[in-house]
Amino acid sequence: MDTHSSSRNIVAILSRGDAAARAAATPQNSRFVRVFEALAAVGIEAHPVIYDESFTDAVRDQLLAADCVLVWVDPIHQDKTRVELDPLLREVAARGPWVSAHPDVILKMGVKEVLYRTCHLGWGTDTHRYDTATAFRAEFPSRLRASGPRVLKQNRGNGGQGVWKVEDLPNTNAMVRVLHAQRGSQPEDLPLDAFISRCEPYFGWGGCIVDQAFQSRLPKGMIRCYMSGSEVAGFGHQLIKALVPPPPEGPDAPEAQPSPRIMHGPDAPTFQALRRSMEDEWTPQMMETLGIDAASLPVIWDADFLYGPRNAAGADTYVLCEINASSCFAIPEQAPAAIARTVEQRLLRMQEARSG
Repeated sequence: MDTHSSSRNIVAILSRGDAAARAAATPQNSRFVRVFEALAAVGIEAHPVIYDESFTDAVRDQLLAADCVLVWVDPIHQDKTRVELDPLLREVAARGPWVSAHPDVILKMGVKEVLYRTCHLGWGTDTHRYDTATAFRAEFPSRLRASGPRVLKQNRGNGGQGVWKVEDLPNTNAMVRVLHAQRGSQPEDLPLDAFISRCEPYFGWGGCIVDQAFQSRLPKGMIRCYMSGSEVAGFGHQLIKALVPPPPEGPDAPEAQPSPRIMHGPDAPTFQALRRSMEDEWTPQMMETLGIDAASLPVIWDADFLYGPRNAAGADTYVLCEINASSCFAIPEQAPAAIARTVEQRLLRMQEARSG
């Protein structure tokens, strides 16, 4: 493999787009303009790189000219996946530039399987994994009947794709009520066997399905904890409507729409208990469980939490429902500076290692 030998501090910011977007891309017209500005403020030169499968070779050349590649590409976007992008990023990383988030790190922490692998941590709940369609068909029906409503999640996805609330309908012949987490969805009653068949394609793309207990405090909203490396970079709180049945007026009614996500800095008093748990306990424990070192943590990622049952003292508990490491955006106003600090520190360590 070639070795990247540049001592410059050059960052490529990679996102998906077409040829027209690629031709017109500048830091100033990018949705990541605040990240570009924060990097520039610490003396790091950054360039936008627009990716599509139709011009992979040109993208490769741009990435190999950088010291660092920051990636914002969803797992699924308009029926396109990362099946070609991830090998490209692995190739680039092997030839010198460091990539955040590296595809291998995403496969450890940015997929739904992380909910199963870390369910023993303080953020965990009743969680199971089905590795094959046969196991899913054999095990899920009895678990649903015994445990109450469940939430099924395909291993890789975004925007609620492949996430379902499933309820057993009593006094019926194996009927269930399901609700997809994608916006605009309505509850649907159908035979459990038919729903299981609907989910079987998830094993082809993501490799498994993860099954969690439904959290009854879902209407209180979701807390998104933004992380840069191992430090909290901010929070977002949103009254989500995914997996909440729409009102009689339907999924397009104003009452069925999620609230705006209210952003907060890392020092927001409401979330200090969560911050302490994330920085002092859960993130280090996750790293140990998954085999991720500090230098491999994404420069920006987030952990989405629902409110769990209150503890014996009446305080809130938090249940992890997802980690986003592929394309974490929008972000709090404090996060670009945190990203820049993390990038600066890692570039410095990389240069020290090369000079040593």
